[in-house]
This record gives sequence, C-alpha cells and structure tokens, in this order.
Amino acid sequence: MTQPTSIRRERGLPRRALDLYSCAGAAGTGYERAGFEVDGCDIADRPNYPFPYHRGDALEYLAHLITTGEIRRYVFVHASPPCQDKCTLTVGTNRSQGWGGTHVDLVAPTRALLERTGLPYVIEQPNGRAEIRKDLSLCGEMFGLGVIRHRNFELGGWTFEQPAHLPHRGRVRGWRHGQYYDGPYVAAYGNGGGKPSIAELQAAMGITWTDVREELIEAIPPAYTEFIGRAFLARAALGVAA
Repeated sequence: MTQPTSIRRERGLPRRALDLYSCAGAAGTGYERAGFEVDGCDIADRPNYPFPYHRGDALEYLAHLITTGEIRRYVFVHASPPCQDKCTLTVGTNRSQGWGGTHVDLVAPTRALLERTGLPYVIEQPNGRAEIRKDLSLCGEMFGLGVIRHRNFELGGWTFEQPAHLPHRGRVRGWRHGQYYDGPYVAAYGNGGGKPSIAELQAAMGITWTDVREELIEAIPPAYTEFIGRAFLARAALGVAA
C-alpha cells in the first residue's frame, strides 16, 4: 500500500493526482484547484489539456505505471472511463479514430487495475450507465451551475458523506417532443433541439480553456472534482482513510 497522503505531505512530497481518460481536463482542473498537482492520460490528442499528460491507452498506461513502480509518484487516481456501450447521449474518449463507433465496457478492467495500485481512487460515470458503486452523487445545482449534469462516483479506499441533493430550480432549456421549454439549465449534450452555444456551455459548466463542443459535452464541471479533492485532502489531513 502506498503511503497515506497525510504521511507523504509531512515528508514534503507533492500531492500528485493521476487523471485517467482525461479528455480536455475538466476533472483534472477541479483537482488542481483543490490543491493537487495533476498528470493526465487520454488516447486522443488533447492540445487543450492544461496539465502534463501522456497520450495513450489509459489501461495500458496504468498497467505500465504499476509494473514499473512509477505509480508511487501519485497519492490519488481519478478515472472517467467512457460510458461506451451503455451510453447513447455521448461517445467515449478512449478511441484512436475520432468520436463514435462501437464500444466495450471499460469500467471493470479500470477498477481491477486501480485496486492493484493500492491508492485511493475515484471512478466517475453518468446516471444509469456502467455499473459502479454510487458512493457519491453530484449535481450542478449543488454548486450553483447552469447544468444539472448528474454524475455518480465510486470511491475506492476512502469514504465521504453524501451531500444533500438540492431541488432543481426548473427545467433544462430546449425542445422535447416538439415542444420548447425554457429553464435555468442548458443541455450539455448533442447539437440540435435548442442546444446551447459554446459560450453558454462554457459559462454553465465553469470551463474556459476549451471551445471544442465535443470536449465540453464530454466534461464534468470542475466544481465536482474540486469538491471531491478537497474532501479527500481534508480526510487525509486528519489521518482518516476510510
């Protein structure tokens, strides 16, 4: 087992997090704001990713880090495996040939490797998609954002209390079954049906460093992982692992 974060901080070692299936860096940005140094990994070229990253298959890279012992550079791992065959709204990032195509479930093999690291980790997925433990569920309304964007998180090697899920203030703006609805939230997926502009997506999600629609609709708001990162570091500072 890698040294607990609290011990590593006392010895002056960096609080470095690994961001797997990193896309354009929304999750990584949240962890950076929480106080981590972040490295990413994504199979696609990500010129907008704001931190150092390895271009390659996330599973192969994680296996390499474990085999070589380089995983010991990290105290925490975040993974957002593409929704793949269980998601119809968006397409995964773990393909070398652009967006779309036929997918396989990557959650189980990702979890198996994360368990081998001995590090605390997070696996993120949308509602109703791949099978993960729903240890933590977050929504944009919890952070005053312009998206609902429900996301579930499996916490490996640590725990945290579920915050209250605040009532939504209204509908998601856009067309539904031939009728247009107004509301305080934008739809952060797809292109048609009254979908938001790039600028509206950026403002609603709290993402400013990419203007690529596919990267924006794949992202989770950085506020989510900033919350998770701060919660983890607070528990680590108290010596609480689980």
